[in-house]
Amino acid sequence: SLADAQAKSAEVIVFGAAVQSNYCRQLAAACAKLGFELHLILRPEREIDKTDIQGNNLLQRLFCAQVKVLDSNDRPAQQAVIAEYADKLRADGRRVYVPRRTDTVDLDVIAYAESALEIVRQCRKAGIAPAYLYTTAYDTTQAGLVLGTKYLESGIHVRGITPIGGPAAERVQRMVEMTNQAAERLGLPIEVSAADFDSDDSYVGERYGIPTPEGLEALQLLARTEGILLDPVYTSKGMAALVADIRSGKLAKDQPVVFLHTGGAPALFGYAAELVAGGVVA
Repeated sequence: SLADAQAKSAEVIVFGAAVQSNYCRQLAAACAKLGFELHLILRPEREIDKTDIQGNNLLQRLFCAQVKVLDSNDRPAQQAVIAEYADKLRADGRRVYVPRRTDTVDLDVIAYAESALEIVRQCRKAGIAPAYLYTTAYDTTQAGLVLGTKYLESGIHVRGITPIGGPAAERVQRMVEMTNQAAERLGLPIEVSAADFDSDDSYVGERYGIPTPEGLEALQLLARTEGILLDPVYTSKGMAALVADIRSGKLAKDQPVVFLHTGGAPALFGYAAELVAGGVVA
């Protein structure tokens, strides 16, 4: 997106997501590096998000993003505000670029297909033959992993634990379409179907952006046994599924499994109250 913004001689970027968005934090860092002025229109997932400057919301400001937090988490209303804000800047003579994540879907899928290739090759080099790859994903991440593992005929089952609810059939169909489009772009003789996707929304909890007891337990477990940090919104819910599958006997305790950690640790600092209330920390 930013390469396209540079090609179009833009000077101002306008974008929006959740207050604790990892994407917005990374976008802010990239804009700082490339010299773009960034305006973020953010929706609160919790009441505290309207006033608390912590986690990703702190870092994106440190990267010099100009941040506006809305009163509600209504996504269509947020998109309307973004469009209105961009139009106002254009009226002031600014060269504005509004990234649309739909414009880079193929590239996003291909990036995670590359990740899958790296994972499979490392496993083969180490003599490990995992049957499952767990990750918190619902979109281009899982699509790319399925594409990469299928291309190498690895036999790995990608178990995607989605942090966002909604109709499962629609979610899976979107991933099928984006996977096949990416395969076509790469010239690969691969076609996937809904049967290739394991998309589990039973660990979402109340809704996106709200930690779950199971996720907080998994977060604490990994921190205290491996010294690895999960985040409360994404990876903790994926790890909760992995822990549950081991405890239920779906996975043998000695069975090799890959867990793809997709980052997000800065968000921990924006969820301190939930960590204390959930008994994760005293």
